[in-house]
Amino acid sequence: MSHGTDLPWTLDSLDFDRIDIARVRHNEDLFFLLCSASFVESGSDLYARNLIDHFAGDQELQTWLSQHWEHEELQHGRALAAYVGKVWPEFDWNKGFQAFWNAYGAVCTTGQLEANRGLELAARCVVETGTASLYRALHEITDEPVLKQLTNHIKGDEVRHYKHFYQHFRQYREREGFGRYKVFRAILRRVNEVKGEDSDIALRQVFNQCYPQHLGNEQEFRRISDRTQGLLRRHMPAAMTVKMLLKPLDLPAGLQAALERPLARITAKLFLH
Repeated sequence: MSHGTDLPWTLDSLDFDRIDIARVRHNEDLFFLLCSASFVESGSDLYARNLIDHFAGDQELQTWLSQHWEHEELQHGRALAAYVGKVWPEFDWNKGFQAFWNAYGAVCTTGQLEANRGLELAARCVVETGTASLYRALHEITDEPVLKQLTNHIKGDEVRHYKHFYQHFRQYREREGFGRYKVFRAILRRVNEVKGEDSDIALRQVFNQCYPQHLGNEQEFRRISDRTQGLLRRHMPAAMTVKMLLKPLDLPAGLQAALERPLARITAKLFLH
C-alpha cells in the first residue's frame, strides 16, 4: 500500500497466531458484531468516493480523505476480517461481503449526504461518534488479548477521525455561518440513518449466511439482532458518546452539563435499534 508508512498501526503489529480462540469462539453475538463491522469497514472505499466527490474544490480535505481516512478504514476491515477468519474459519467471509456490497452499494449514494458541506461534516462527527463508541464497547466486552489490542487501535483511529472532521466542520461553520438549529437537524438525521442502515444491512448478510434455513424470516433475524444490540447496549460508553455527539452544537457549558446526564441514560437508544 502506498501510504502504509502513514498508518498509525499496521496488521503486522497484530499477532493473529496468538489469539486465544477458546475465549471467543463460543460467543456468537461477538462473532456477529465483529463480522458485520468488518463488512462495513471493508466497504469504506465506496463511501470515501462519495465524500471526496462531495468536497470537490476542498483540496486539503479531499487529500486527507483519500490518502489517510480511506486507507485507515479499509485497514480496519482487513484486520477484522483476518480476526474473524482465524477464529471462525468455516465462515465464508468473501461470499458474505459480496452479498453485503451488493445490498449496501444500492443505498450508499451521494444522495445520502447533506447538501450543505459544513452540515455534512457535522453529520460525519455523528458517524465517527458511533464507531468510536462501538469499538470502545467491543473492547470492554472481550477479554481476548489480541481483540482487545485491535479494538483499541480502531477506537483510537475513530476518535482521531472525529477530531479531524470536527476541525473542518468549525472552518465551514465560520465561513458559512449556519446556526445551531441546522446543525442539530443534521445530527438528528444522521443518527437515524446510522441506526437504521449500515449495521443492519451488514448484520443481515451475516445472518443470511449463517442461517440459510431462516432466510427471509424477519422474526428470527430480529431475535439475533436484538440479542447482539443488547450486548452492545450494556457496554456502550454513554458519557463519551454524549460529549462527542453534542460537541458540534457548541452549547453553553451550563446547558451542555445539564443535558449530558439525561442523554447518557438514553444514548444506546440513539445508536441502537
